Amino acid sequence: MVRYIIRGLIDGTLSTLGVVIGASGADSHIIISAGLGGGLANGLSNILGAFTAEKASLERERINMERKLVKNHGYLKKSLIYKNALKDTMICGVIDGISTTLGSALPVLPFFFLKPNVALYVAIGITVGLLFLLGIFIGKISKENLLISGTKMVVGALLVSFLCFIIENIFS
Repeated sequence: MVRYIIRGLIDGTLSTLGVVIGASGADSHIIISAGLGGGLANGLSNILGAFTAEKASLERERINMERKLVKNHGYLKKSLIYKNALKDTMICGVIDGISTTLGSALPVLPFFFLKPNVALYVAIGITVGLLFLLGIFIGKISKENLLISGTKMVVGALLVSFLCFIIENIFS
Protein backbone atom coordinates (compact mmCIF):
# COMPACT_ATOMS: atom_id res chain seq x y z
CA MET A 1 0.00 0.00 0.00
CA VAL A 2 2.90 2.34 0.68
CA ARG A 3 3.86 2.20 -2.99
CA TYR A 4 0.38 3.42 -3.95
CA ILE A 5 0.63 6.33 -1.53
CA ILE A 6 4.04 7.31 -2.90
CA ARG A 7 2.95 6.84 -6.50
CA GLY A 8 -0.22 8.84 -5.92
CA LEU A 9 1.60 11.71 -4.22
CA ILE A 10 4.19 11.90 -6.99
CA ASP A 11 1.54 11.73 -9.70
CA GLY A 12 -0.76 14.24 -8.04
CA THR A 13 1.88 16.85 -7.25
CA LEU A 14 3.71 16.69 -10.58
CA SER A 15 0.63 16.64 -12.79
CA THR A 16 -0.99 19.49 -10.88
CA LEU A 17 2.25 21.46 -10.88
CA GLY A 18 2.12 21.17 -14.67
CA VAL A 19 -1.44 22.53 -14.67
CA VAL A 20 -0.46 25.35 -12.30
CA ILE A 21 2.53 26.36 -14.42
CA GLY A 22 0.50 26.09 -17.62
CA ALA A 23 -2.20 28.35 -16.18
CA SER A 24 0.25 30.68 -14.43
CA GLY A 25 -0.75 33.67 -16.55
CA ALA A 26 -4.33 33.48 -15.29
CA ASP A 27 -6.01 34.78 -12.13
CA SER A 28 -5.66 32.77 -8.93
CA HIS A 29 -9.24 31.49 -9.02
CA ILE A 30 -8.68 29.99 -12.48
CA ILE A 31 -5.42 28.38 -11.38
CA ILE A 32 -7.11 26.99 -8.26
CA SER A 33 -10.08 25.67 -10.25
CA ALA A 34 -7.88 24.12 -12.93
CA GLY A 35 -5.48 22.62 -10.37
CA LEU A 36 -8.12 21.18 -8.06
CA GLY A 37 -10.35 20.03 -10.93
CA GLY A 38 -7.44 18.38 -12.69
CA GLY A 39 -6.26 16.84 -9.42
CA LEU A 40 -9.69 15.42 -8.63
CA ALA A 41 -10.02 14.00 -12.15
CA ASN A 42 -6.52 12.53 -11.91
CA GLY A 43 -7.31 10.97 -8.52
CA LEU A 44 -10.55 9.39 -9.70
CA SER A 45 -8.82 8.21 -12.86
CA ASN A 46 -6.12 6.57 -10.74
CA ILE A 47 -8.72 4.79 -8.62
CA LEU A 48 -10.30 3.34 -11.73
CA GLY A 49 -6.97 2.69 -13.47
CA ALA A 50 -5.28 1.03 -10.51
CA PHE A 51 -8.30 -1.13 -9.74
CA THR A 52 -8.79 -2.16 -13.36
CA ALA A 53 -5.12 -2.99 -13.96
CA GLU A 54 -4.68 -4.83 -10.67
CA LYS A 55 -7.93 -6.77 -11.14
CA ALA A 56 -6.90 -7.82 -14.65
CA SER A 57 -3.59 -9.06 -13.28
CA LEU A 58 -5.36 -10.87 -10.44
CA GLU A 59 -7.76 -12.52 -12.90
CA ARG A 60 -4.89 -13.66 -15.14
CA GLU A 61 -3.16 -15.16 -12.11
CA ARG A 62 -6.38 -16.90 -10.99
CA ILE A 63 -7.02 -18.37 -14.43
CA ASN A 64 -3.44 -19.67 -14.64
CA MET A 65 -3.79 -21.28 -11.20
CA GLU A 66 -7.07 -22.92 -12.20
CA ARG A 67 -5.44 -24.34 -15.33
CA LYS A 68 -2.59 -25.75 -13.26
CA LEU A 69 -5.10 -27.27 -10.86
CA VAL A 70 -7.20 -28.54 -13.79
CA LYS A 71 -10.33 -27.02 -12.25
CA ASN A 72 -13.38 -25.49 -13.85
CA HIS A 73 -13.37 -21.79 -14.71
CA GLY A 74 -14.36 -19.72 -11.70
CA TYR A 75 -13.44 -22.30 -9.10
CA LEU A 76 -10.89 -20.10 -7.32
CA LYS A 77 -13.17 -17.05 -7.39
CA LYS A 78 -14.93 -18.58 -4.42
CA SER A 79 -11.71 -18.96 -2.43
CA LEU A 80 -10.85 -16.80 0.54
CA ILE A 81 -7.44 -15.99 -0.97
CA TYR A 82 -9.05 -14.63 -4.12
CA LYS A 83 -11.66 -12.63 -2.21
CA ASN A 84 -8.95 -11.10 0.01
CA ALA A 85 -6.80 -10.29 -3.02
CA LEU A 86 -9.78 -8.61 -4.69
CA LYS A 87 -10.46 -6.56 -1.54
CA ASP A 88 -6.79 -5.56 -1.35
CA THR A 89 -6.93 -4.54 -5.02
CA MET A 90 -9.87 -2.24 -4.35
CA ILE A 91 -8.22 -0.74 -1.27
CA CYS A 92 -4.97 -0.10 -3.17
CA GLY A 93 -6.89 1.61 -5.98
CA VAL A 94 -8.70 3.88 -3.55
CA ILE A 95 -5.48 4.69 -1.69
CA ASP A 96 -3.77 5.50 -4.99
CA GLY A 97 -6.59 7.85 -6.00
CA ILE A 98 -6.86 9.56 -2.63
CA SER A 99 -3.08 10.05 -2.48
CA THR A 100 -3.13 11.52 -5.98
CA THR A 101 -5.95 13.89 -5.07
CA LEU A 102 -4.27 14.99 -1.84
CA GLY A 103 -0.92 15.39 -3.60
CA SER A 104 -2.57 17.48 -6.28
CA ALA A 105 -3.86 19.96 -3.70
CA LEU A 106 -0.35 20.83 -2.52
CA PRO A 107 0.81 22.89 -5.54
CA VAL A 108 -2.53 24.74 -5.51
CA LEU A 109 -2.47 25.78 -1.83
CA PRO A 110 -0.19 28.83 -2.23
CA PHE A 111 -2.68 30.37 -4.67
CA PHE A 112 -5.22 30.68 -1.86
CA PHE A 113 -2.90 32.92 0.14
CA LEU A 114 -0.33 34.54 -2.14
CA LYS A 115 -0.22 36.59 -5.31
CA PRO A 116 -0.02 34.32 -8.38
CA ASN A 117 3.54 35.28 -9.33
CA VAL A 118 4.81 34.43 -5.81
CA ALA A 119 2.47 31.44 -5.35
CA LEU A 120 3.86 29.82 -8.51
CA TYR A 121 7.37 29.62 -7.08
CA VAL A 122 6.10 28.51 -3.68
CA ALA A 123 4.14 25.74 -5.46
CA ILE A 124 7.32 24.63 -7.20
CA GLY A 125 9.15 24.72 -3.87
CA ILE A 126 6.47 22.66 -2.14
CA THR A 127 6.54 20.07 -4.93
CA VAL A 128 10.33 19.89 -4.99
CA GLY A 129 10.43 19.60 -1.18
CA LEU A 130 7.81 16.86 -1.07
CA LEU A 131 9.51 14.89 -3.82
CA PHE A 132 12.87 15.20 -2.09
CA LEU A 133 11.32 13.78 1.09
CA LEU A 134 9.64 10.99 -0.88
CA GLY A 135 12.96 10.26 -2.55
CA ILE A 136 14.63 9.98 0.85
CA PHE A 137 11.85 7.65 2.00
CA ILE A 138 12.22 5.52 -1.13
CA GLY A 139 15.98 5.47 -0.62
CA LYS A 140 15.53 4.32 2.95
CA ILE A 141 13.24 1.47 1.88
CA SER A 142 15.53 0.38 -0.96
CA LYS A 143 18.70 0.86 1.10
CA GLU A 144 20.10 3.39 -1.40
CA ASN A 145 22.00 6.58 -0.74
CA LEU A 146 19.33 8.91 0.68
CA LEU A 147 20.76 12.09 -0.80
CA ILE A 148 21.05 10.57 -4.28
CA SER A 149 17.54 9.11 -4.05
CA GLY A 150 16.09 12.46 -2.96
CA THR A 151 18.05 14.33 -5.61
CA LYS A 152 16.74 12.04 -8.37
CA MET A 153 13.21 13.00 -7.42
CA VAL A 154 14.11 16.71 -7.33
CA VAL A 155 15.62 16.44 -10.82
CA GLY A 156 12.33 14.92 -12.01
CA ALA A 157 10.32 17.77 -10.47
CA LEU A 158 12.63 20.41 -11.93
CA LEU A 159 12.46 18.75 -15.35
CA VAL A 160 8.66 18.80 -15.25
CA SER A 161 8.74 22.45 -14.17
CA PHE A 162 11.18 23.41 -16.91
CA LEU A 163 9.21 21.63 -19.65
CA CYS A 164 5.91 23.12 -18.45
CA PHE A 165 7.43 26.62 -18.43
CA ILE A 166 8.58 26.07 -22.01
CA ILE A 167 5.09 24.94 -23.05
CA GLU A 168 3.45 27.84 -21.18
CA ASN A 169 5.76 30.33 -22.90
CA ILE A 170 5.10 28.85 -26.34
CA PHE A 171 1.34 29.27 -25.98
CA SER A 172 1.12 32.51 -24.01
